This record gives sequence, C-alpha cells and structure tokens, in this order.
Amino acid sequence: MNARAQALHGRGLAAAVRGQPKEAVRLLRSGLRALGEPAGTAERSLAAKLLASLAAAEVHLGDHAAGFALLDQAETLATPAEAGVLRDQRGLLLLMVGRLDEAQRYMDEAVPLLRAAGDQTSLARGLLNRAMVHDLAGRVRMALTDLDACERVAEAADLPRIVAKAQLNRGHCETLLGDIPAALHSFDVARSGLAVHAPDLLASLAVDRARALLVAGLAREAATELDAALAVLADRRPTHERAETELVRAQTALAQGDLTVTRQWARRAERSFRRRGNQAWAELAVLTRLRAEFLAGRSRASLLEQTRALADRLAGLALPYDAEHAELLAASICVALKRFAEAEEHLVARRTGSPTTETKLARRLVKARLHAARGAVPQTYAEIRAGLMVLRQHRERFGSIDFQTGSAALGVRLAELGLSVALRHSAPSVVFNWLERCRAQAFRLRPVFPTADDETTDAVAQLRRCALEARAAQLTGSRNLALEQRCAELERSIRSRGWTVRGRGTHTPVAFLSDVVDELRGAGSTLVTFVADGPRLRALVADHRAPRLVDLGDLAVVREAVIRLRSDLDALCGRRLRPALAQVVSESAHRQLAVLADSLMRPLHPVLGDRELVIVPTGPLSAVPWGLLPQLRGRPVTVAPSATQWLAGRTGGHRAVRQPLLVAGPDLHHAEAEVAEISRVLPNATVLSGPEASVRPTLAAANGRDLVHFAAHGHHEEDNVLFSRLDLADGPLMAYDIHQLGTAPHHVVLSSCDIGRTVVRSGDELLGFTAALLYSGTRTVVAGVARLPDDATTSGVMARYHHGLVQGVTPAAALAAAVADVPFMPLVCFGSG
Repeated sequence: MNARAQALHGRGLAAAVRGQPKEAVRLLRSGLRALGEPAGTAERSLAAKLLASLAAAEVHLGDHAAGFALLDQAETLATPAEAGVLRDQRGLLLLMVGRLDEAQRYMDEAVPLLRAAGDQTSLARGLLNRAMVHDLAGRVRMALTDLDACERVAEAADLPRIVAKAQLNRGHCETLLGDIPAALHSFDVARSGLAVHAPDLLASLAVDRARALLVAGLAREAATELDAALAVLADRRPTHERAETELVRAQTALAQGDLTVTRQWARRAERSFRRRGNQAWAELAVLTRLRAEFLAGRSRASLLEQTRALADRLAGLALPYDAEHAELLAASICVALKRFAEAEEHLVARRTGSPTTETKLARRLVKARLHAARGAVPQTYAEIRAGLMVLRQHRERFGSIDFQTGSAALGVRLAELGLSVALRHSAPSVVFNWLERCRAQAFRLRPVFPTADDETTDAVAQLRRCALEARAAQLTGSRNLALEQRCAELERSIRSRGWTVRGRGTHTPVAFLSDVVDELRGAGSTLVTFVADGPRLRALVADHRAPRLVDLGDLAVVREAVIRLRSDLDALCGRRLRPALAQVVSESAHRQLAVLADSLMRPLHPVLGDRELVIVPTGPLSAVPWGLLPQLRGRPVTVAPSATQWLAGRTGGHRAVRQPLLVAGPDLHHAEAEVAEISRVLPNATVLSGPEASVRPTLAAANGRDLVHFAAHGHHEEDNVLFSRLDLADGPLMAYDIHQLGTAPHHVVLSSCDIGRTVVRSGDELLGFTAALLYSGTRTVVAGVARLPDDATTSGVMARYHHGLVQGVTPAAALAAAVADVPFMPLVCFGSG
C-alpha cells in the first residue's frame, strides 16, 4: 500500500509540473486514500508529503484556504527533520498568493533548517524559492547571492532541472539590473537545460526574454516571443504562468503605443489573478491599465484617485518599485491637471534606493514636464539632459546595433519634450543641439560585431543555402513555404545571438554647430534638418549664415505622398505596363512629387539658393527620392542620419579611387553589361561575375576597398532588416555579413532594387542594408529607395556616375548629373556625399 501511495505521489507531482493541477489533486487524494491512516514514521512522512503537494495544487486552483489548511495538517505529521521543507513550502504558497513579507519570513527560517538537515535537493529548492522572493521585492543582489548558492548545490547534487531554473531566474535578475546582454546569455544557457529537464518552463523563459527585450526597446520582438508563449499556454487551463504572460503582453502593447490592446490584456490578466486570489499580481495589472488610460487621455481627476489608492495598496503588498511607479504616474496626472504642489508631493513619495533605468527615466520625464508646465525652460532642459545621460549609459552596455537603435524608444518622450520646448522657447542654434542630441544616436556609439562562433557560422551557412533554394523556387513561380519558414527561423536565431554582445561604453560627442557650419562653408553646402512638430513639419536650415527655422507642410499629407510615390515608382520599374496604365501611374507619380515639392521645397526656396544640400530627414522622409523633386533636379543632395554623422564622414576629404571592385549578381538582365560598361570607365577595376561573384570572394575583395559597385538583385526585409540582402551566385550577401568586414569599403554603389530603403525606429534610428554599411564605417552609399529598372537605363546612369567620379566631382554631384535627364530613377546619395 505504501508503494502505491508513493507512486501516486510521484504521478501527482508530475501532473503539477505539466500544469495540470486538477489532475494533480485527483492523484494526490488517491494517494492519501491508498495510504489510509498513517501509523509508522515512514507512513506519517509520506502523508505529510502528499498533503504538502496537495496544498500547492489547491492553491494553484485558487482555493487558498483549503491549501493552507492542508499544509497545517501536514505539519502535524512531519518529522523534525522535515520542518525546513514545510516552512519552505509555506513560503512558496505565500509567494504564489502575493504575500511577500510572510513568504520571506518563512523562507528565511527554512534555509538554515534545510542546510542542517543535509538534504541537498531540498536546500537547492529552498534557495531558489527565496531568490524569487528577493527578486519580486526588488532585492536583486540578494536574489543573485541565493542563485549562486543554489547553482553550486544543485550542480554538486546533479540536479539539472534546478540548475536550469536558477539560470532562468538569474536572467530575470540581470534584466532588473539593466544588464540585458548578460540576461539574454543566461536565458540562452537556461534554454538548453529547460528543453531537456523542464520543457514546461519554456513558456516562462519566453516571458522573461520578452521582459529583457522590452528593457532594450524591442517591443515588437517581445510581442513575438509572448504571442508564441500564449499559443502554447492556450492549450492549458488558466494558470499563474498564463496570467503573467498576459500581463507582460499588456506591458508590451503599452511600449508599442497600442493603448486599446494594452487595456484588453491588462484586464484579462487582472481577472485571472483575482480568480486565483493573487492580489499582488492583480495590482500590477491595474498599474499597467492605469498607465494606458492616462496616455489615452481619460478623465484625469478620477484617474488620480485610483492611482493614489493603487500606490497605497502596492506599498502594503511589499512591492516598493511598483509603488514608486504608481506615485510617478500620480505625479504625471497632477501635472496634467496643473496641480503642481501635489505633483511635487508624489515625486518625493516612496522613492526606492536603487531604481531601475525605466524608473530613472520616468522620474526625469515627470520632473521635466512639471518644469515645462511652469515655464521653467532651463530646469526643463536640465532634467531632460540628465534623463538622456541615463539612457546613454544604458545604451553603452549594448554592443548590438539592434539594441543600440531599439533603446531609443525608452527615451523618446524625453527627446520629444526637449525638442518641443526648444522649438517654442529657444533660438535655432539650441534647436540644432537638441536635434543632434536626440536622433540617430546609435551612430555615435561604437558597435560591437560578434566574432561568429561555430554554431553561428553553421547557421549562417544554412541560411544562405536555404535562401538560395527558396529564391530558385520563386524564380520558377512555385514558392517553397517550408524553406521560407526555415529561413525565418535561422534569421531569428542568428539575430538573437548578437544581442548578448556587450558594448564598449564609448561614444562620439554631438557635433558643435560651429564645426558643422565651417564644413558647410568649405563645401559650399546648406544643411536642412527636418523635424516633426506635432502634426506639422519644420526645417532647420544652416549654412554660412545664422541658422533659421522654416515652417513646412502637414506631416500626414507628406507621409501619404511618400507611400503613394514609392508604390508608383515600384510599378513603373516592375513588370511592363500597358501604355495606358503606364500613363496613369506616371501621372500619379508626378502628382505625388508635386505634393512633396509643395510641402517640403516651396517654403524652403527663399533660403536655399543654389548651393548643394545636406538633408537630415525624419520618419517617412527617409524614403524620399530627393533628386526627383522638381526643385532639386540636377542639384547635388546628400542624405545623412544626422549632422554629426555627416561631419564625421567628412574627415580626410574624398579618397581617390585606386582599386575599385565591380560585382555582377545572377538573374539580373543588365548586370554583366552594366559592369562591363563601368569597367571601361574604371579600367583598373577588379570584376567578379558568374560563379566568381559568390559571397566569400566578394566579401574578401570588398574589405577595405575605395569603391565597390554591386549590380545585383536586392531585397529589403521590412521585418528583419539585418537580413536585407543582395543576391550573389551562391546565395545572399546580407546586411549581417557587412558587419563581419574587418574594414568597410569607403564608397559603395548598390545598383539594386529598393536596397536603400530603411526601417526607421524611434529617435530616427535607422536599420537596413545601407544603414549597415554606414554603421560599419562606409562614408558614402548610393542606393535606390524604390525599384530600379532592369535595363540599359540603369547601366547608362551608373556609367555616367562613375565617369563623374573619375572627373573628380563629389558623389552627390556625380549622381545629380547622372540622373538629371532620367524620369524616375530613385537613387539617393547617403552618408557624407
């Protein structure tokens, strides 16, 4: 009978681990019935274990009273040696229902008892559980100390499941400390152990990874992780894990600015936690919902009262960090209500000793808004500068371009406030400083491109092979969806490996306006920096005269015109159109160009003169083919992410082209003819075509070249720009590959469809093939922001462009002359011109 009860206990524990608490209750109660009235010490001990496990299952099902009553009964049967295990179990159940202070007390009592009893498995679990309590209460360093001890005990006792769980929790702690590369490394280490020994926890791993990605500003990627986890959890009955995933999904939607979705997920999570009787987690869901309602502009007075009450409840639940966030939300509401004295009271209430990066940024933002509402401009600037310094220090931890660009989202409201105040209260020279301080900051950080390990190298090789086969299938008119799915999986894997790279903590300073003006004067150029000011666009113009601000057109009108124009250009350069349809599309393109000219160039005409232009776009303007605007036909235009980046690229002047490289890719009708025509202009060029134009030889030949010209099919990947690519003989040459170059080529020409397109993140941070070249150190990139015609037109333009370079003119001037008489050639000169 004891053997049967023992077996049922094991099966009950297994059901609980699988997330089946009802089945666990059934099996454990059967075990108790099989055991009957316990007589001897061994039977009493087994009964205590059955009762303790049953208590946990009942609490999982939401019956807290029954759970704790069962635990009381277990304590009457347990031996003194088992006292530590039962105290730890009580602490864990208290943790599950959100009673953190009580949980801490019982676990503190449990650990020394477990250590004295000599049961290494129970000790490892006790340390792991206490680490969770420290973690939730914000005592991250203490949690890490317990996790260190837990891993040592578990490794010595050969407990791989507990080791993997400790590594998972370590990643969560590192996320709270803001060390995202370390956190993701811990999650990667944990994943291999969990997959074998605790697959039921893989959904929890996805949730913790999503939290880390949120701290790095990658809300979209976090949402992808969470949606996959929710799909897995949907097959299980409601559990704490599912409710927690719903809560983090709400927080992700909040970071994405989708307030309706935020409220929906937050309410679902709150209901789930309330049903389980977990008040602490339910209040965290309420906090997320109230933050969304504030941003949505809900009735502020009512919201203030709710937020104040929530701050009190969170503090009473021993959640100091969350209580502090509630106080900051209350302060923001008070600022919006112009109740400034009350806002100050909330700003000093419940401050914690070691705030997270998110908390630091939130506090600086609220204080800046308070000063701005009072008209205290210098104090507003001081708070925003301090907040941006916090963000810069946070970003300097990241080596990944993905994280360096994504993390701008964390400070976007600070940057927007700084620009808004500068545009209304300060001179154009101050506006210039704020623009440079707030946009394209990843170019000021030194990226760290990881050395590919064997596993990554194999994954890249697999990706190249799969992409080549998928491309071949597309060319025959039959897509291979399985291959395309495999490519997407490999891309995600390779991309995520780069996230664990640490930054070097170095950055270049923002350029001084005086230095930019000196360079503009010497180059005979004018700088035009566009900025969104609410629903309108404005431009800051700088040249040899004092900088000035010019009001432009409506941002929404410009955005729509850019989208329509790109669609028209793609159609005109795609398949052959019937003459009547081609006429309609051509007329539409001319209309969109007229809209852009009227909104952007007509107001600037009086101040531009006939000088060359350096344009720093914002948002949708990154996709404008500037040379097609009527006022800019034949005028040299260089497009740069920022004035600082443009100035940095001007160092040393233009380099003579001594050893150009010309590459002709496969399946492009004009590629070899184009390269042959250019080689007559550049007779000393190295030419790669046919089988020689494969990835490795091309990268080796491109390393450190003065000039590289690609005539190849190009593909811009909107959803995973690291894998935007050029088609070569043996597969794609990807933006990822560019980061592996020892020395980037000085000047690159991409005679490839729409490879000049970029994804623009918050803070006008850029990603794409062209951006990858600029990040790697290439000074000038010529690329198309829409499709290029696959015919002799492109070849002729490119030959004229290189002829201009040979004559000694700048890249921007050579491009302007080469496309001046071509109706719809969407080529742009990016970088330093």
